[in-house]
Amino acid sequence: MARTMGRVLVVDDEENARIGLSRILEQEGYQVDSVANGLEALEFLQHEKVQVIISDLRMPEMGGLTFLRELNRHYPSTQVIMVTAYGGVESYLEAIHLGAYEYIHKPVKLEELRMVMHKMLGRKNAARAN
Repeated sequence: MARTMGRVLVVDDEENARIGLSRILEQEGYQVDSVANGLEALEFLQHEKVQVIISDLRMPEMGGLTFLRELNRHYPSTQVIMVTAYGGVESYLEAIHLGAYEYIHKPVKLEELRMVMHKMLGRKNAARAN
């Protein structure tokens, strides 16, 4: 049985984006779950634990920045990568201010995602070892 690199939750209202990102992450060795919006993600997190959340910025029901605020209130140690096809400087700055580890533009490039995940989880593992 292959060792998993960690558990990731993909939050995106676009089904094709969710499926594509999930496949990429699974090929990299991550255990992946996915939901369609921030409300579903918060419900999921009541019962499951993940190391990383990759969330779209623009979603119905609950947008990415509102989701990030709620996540910080209830699950402050969870690492978040925001992804968007529409982001500007203001949304970037707000996401980083709210604690997002990284902000990636769609379409997500495999190498960029791989580098961010490795850096983020490596840093988290190093902090755990101290």
